Amino acid sequence: MSLYENIKQKIYFRLEEALKKAKETGELDFKEVPEYVLEEPRERQHGDLATNLAMVLAKQAKKAPRDIAKVLIAHLNTDDTWIASSEIAGPGFINFRLNPGWLLEVIPEVMKQKERYGAVNIGQGEKVQVEFVSANPTGLLHMGNARGAALGDSLASLLAMAGYEVCREFYINDAGNQIYNFALSLEARYLQQLGYDVPFPEAGYHGEDLIATVKRIIDRDGDKYVSMEEDARRDYLVRFALEEKIAGIKETLEKFGVVYDVWFSEQSLHDSGYVQDTIKELEKKGYIYEKEGALWFKSTLFGDEKDEVVVRKNGVPTYFAADIAYHRHKFSRGFQRVINIWGADHHGHVARMKGAMQALGINPDSLQVILMQMVRLIQNGEVVRMSKRSGQYITLEDLIDEVGKDAARFFFIQRDPDSTVEFDLDLAKSQSADNPVYYIQYAHARLCSIMRQAKEMGYELNVEPSLEQLRLLTSQEERDLLKKMADFPGEIAVAAKMAEPHRIARYALDFASLFHTFYNSHRVLVDDEQLRTARLSLIISVKQVLANAIRILGVSAPEKM
Repeated sequence: MSLYENIKQKIYFRLEEALKKAKETGELDFKEVPEYVLEEPRERQHGDLATNLAMVLAKQAKKAPRDIAKVLIAHLNTDDTWIASSEIAGPGFINFRLNPGWLLEVIPEVMKQKERYGAVNIGQGEKVQVEFVSANPTGLLHMGNARGAALGDSLASLLAMAGYEVCREFYINDAGNQIYNFALSLEARYLQQLGYDVPFPEAGYHGEDLIATVKRIIDRDGDKYVSMEEDARRDYLVRFALEEKIAGIKETLEKFGVVYDVWFSEQSLHDSGYVQDTIKELEKKGYIYEKEGALWFKSTLFGDEKDEVVVRKNGVPTYFAADIAYHRHKFSRGFQRVINIWGADHHGHVARMKGAMQALGINPDSLQVILMQMVRLIQNGEVVRMSKRSGQYITLEDLIDEVGKDAARFFFIQRDPDSTVEFDLDLAKSQSADNPVYYIQYAHARLCSIMRQAKEMGYELNVEPSLEQLRLLTSQEERDLLKKMADFPGEIAVAAKMAEPHRIARYALDFASLFHTFYNSHRVLVDDEQLRTARLSLIISVKQVLANAIRILGVSAPEKM
């Protein structure tokens, strides 16, 4: 628990102690302690913390909130709480002002924990799987995949920082109808490149990357597959292309800073019989019925608008059937919580998948689905539609080449997944305070520059500051930085609990802003040795916490810019 959370917990305890004493003396009469909050007021002049306890107790106690507040303050023991003063405000809020001395404990804590500062253990080792991107290996990664990659990877890092045991997984859609159409597309392109006049399949994949793939096959093997039986030819072309595409996806994602623990093949579920076994399990539990020669899952029992086919008339399982089997397999591997990151167009799939888990005896709440809205790329004030590579869409590779990994990741993470991202390419490339990732990284580079100057001037950087030296950090800008650093573990805990890495992006941006304000107001390398030591320790700590925050986002912390 962070220093700040410890202070809050102690005040909660003392407030309830005060309630108990007031009840014992007969000054307050109530049956139970109501739910109340202890939080930072919106306005700084209202103090450091405020509670609405007196107001929510008024109905039970049959007293005016301000009168209740007076009683609570009279009975409040403030020993060891850092409370300097208490006052009643407005209709009955109790505002607390803390002795700023508590902030001085932050720097030694940061310097001791270093890269682990901010880590909490709300997860207590719970096994969590985060599955994200899982793009069809039939083309290049696009902007939606890019947003999912940034979000999923950052969420996994955030959960790990919060004490969860996290596994990153990519589900390879290497079975089903899309692979059949992929095979037809490859075959048509292969034959066309060899001069044969063959039509392109209506449901085929039109990306230029498929032509590049078959050209590589021709360069290696020539026309040896032309005379081959159709099924064998298609099988070879698909195997070659899938291996190449998956390798390309891995390489691109690694450039984006994403490395998976598991690459799971959909085809393996069919080959092992796990899909059929899952259907039989649902049938045994009474959730499968036959109609018009197909097998149907009773998804309407779980809030779906209509039941869903799991095995077609021809005996081939649907993608939904494989997806049920896959999620069952996830939980069979011991994951206590499974998080999927899907595009918003999969909204209707959420309830039926949760229903399928419930039908299999798995707690549906242990499956969490985060839905992402679409991405719009803006350049010169207009929406960008074409890609220089594929001729169809902007690829992740294009984006990395254009703006770099750091800007791309931050721009995707900084917004709530439920909101549409308008990705301004010009802003992402700009070196100005308007570009949030540049603004944050420039703060880190400035911090490093101060430390380099200190070293060049012969000042010691590894000195542990004394309490007397830290007491010299009295300006509002210094205290704002100390308070923000103290907040960091709590930010991690809340962001992890809510599965919202965008909170950490906002934290990093706010923290960088506080540092720039400090930098513009105060010199660090002053002549006064005691103040210089205190401010250097502040700079070292700010640099560490800022780096810890943006590391969760997968953004680098440059030493020079």
